[in-house]
Amino acid sequence: MPLLAVAAVWAVRGAVRAGFRRSGRVSNAALPSALLLAALFFSWLGDGAGTFFPFAPELPVMLGSFGIAHICYIWLMARFVAHRPFPRWALVFALWWVLMLLVLWPTLGNLTLAVAAYGIVLAGTAATAARCSPMVSAGGVLFLSSDTILALRIFMPEVMPNWTSALVMLTYCAGQGLIVAGLLRSTAAARRPQ
Repeated sequence: MPLLAVAAVWAVRGAVRAGFRRSGRVSNAALPSALLLAALFFSWLGDGAGTFFPFAPELPVMLGSFGIAHICYIWLMARFVAHRPFPRWALVFALWWVLMLLVLWPTLGNLTLAVAAYGIVLAGTAATAARCSPMVSAGGVLFLSSDTILALRIFMPEVMPNWTSALVMLTYCAGQGLIVAGLLRSTAAARRPQ
């Protein structure tokens, strides 16, 4: 995530600088950039939850950090990037949430509510991404896929082969990369004079 954040900072540096210069705080022009960087920051915290917060239980910190990242993505996409209504096929994300809870329920224990809430924002990111460009939409699906595989590896390790560990990071990095690239492309196009 830090490398992706460096690329995003490089791409949005002008918008953020101009927004702060005008008002001394995050203006509407700089808000999309701030939301994108916040999503990447909280994703990074989620990635390193055990390292950054060794005194706290890792999984709840991870879920909380990624939950905030997803809220930032949803806000950014819904407010600044979405250019079409929800496609009907995006209802599959609600079905995914229900099925994941049914499958994982017996193994969740005291994390049931946290996982259910995280699943809502994860599915919300994928559904909101479906309102954006195909690149952002594909990124949302890959991010959802990554967390689906990870959830099964954490809560039902006996059903997941070892090679799925690499698949988690592959789909996660590809998903975040596509989301960020698509969002940067969309926000740059929106700032360009018509």
